[in-house]
Amino acid sequence: MLLFSEGGGHHVPLVVDFINHYLGKPVHEFQMNYTKPVWDKFFSNFGTEAEAVFGPYTVENAIPWYTIMFVIACLLTVAAIWIVKGKLSEDDPKPGQMTLEAGYLYLAGMAESVIGPHGMKYFPVVATFACLILISNLMGQFPLFMSPTASVNVTFALGISSFVYYNYCGISENGLLAHLKHLAGPKLPWFMFIVTVLIFGIELISNLIRPLTLGVRLFANMYSDEQVFVQITNLAPPFTHFLVPLLLTGLGVFVAFVQTLVFTLLSMIYLGEVTHPHNDHEEGHHPDFEHHIADAQPAPFAAAP
Repeated sequence: MLLFSEGGGHHVPLVVDFINHYLGKPVHEFQMNYTKPVWDKFFSNFGTEAEAVFGPYTVENAIPWYTIMFVIACLLTVAAIWIVKGKLSEDDPKPGQMTLEAGYLYLAGMAESVIGPHGMKYFPVVATFACLILISNLMGQFPLFMSPTASVNVTFALGISSFVYYNYCGISENGLLAHLKHLAGPKLPWFMFIVTVLIFGIELISNLIRPLTLGVRLFANMYSDEQVFVQITNLAPPFTHFLVPLLLTGLGVFVAFVQTLVFTLLSMIYLGEVTHPHNDHEEGHHPDFEHHIADAQPAPFAAAP
């Protein structure tokens, strides 16, 4: 495998070694002088140190592989969309433009059906999650790359980003007290106060662990996909180095799309829980729903001449 090198006990892409060769030394010096002392002081409260938690600080791993891969994923996402869309045209759309339009319509429809009729307000962030995670997941299927989402550090960061965003939307639209109040569930009689408190506690814990569940779900599936690929292709080399990788690549692409859909769908569900359409805050009044019902009513028969 000329595209990978042995580093830190596992294979890493050569591009990681290349970047650390030129940028690793100044980054390592910065870490040793500034960040490591801070982490050592923090972890000393728990009887440990930074190297026991993060591993040894060396020039070769000063910039972690998942950081480099995620930056590349961000650049590839922008480049892929720009290349695929080509020159936009209404009269003669190219296949790339039609593919993007199909993806746009699918995500837009899902946003409006899951979040609500106001879902397009949050579409740019949701679509960014979808595109970035899909490219990150697919990177592991190509030489010179690894999936940054196969690292728990990246998936936790994505999970925290989704958590912060939907809570920000809920607080900005409803206010902090109303945002917290929705965790208490439906309004119950005063003598059932203990039930309200119990519901609030359960919902609060459920919301606080969402970054963890989002991150672990994405990480576990992408990491296991890479491990399955490595283990099966090395069962009987060189025979398993030819046709077997093609079959496993198809499975990997399927997993990449499914996990992108799961993360995006869950983020939409969380947004739908804390946001509401405009002029739809009155209890029991849903103008958009009533509008659709009215449109669905059959038209009366025309009077006979």
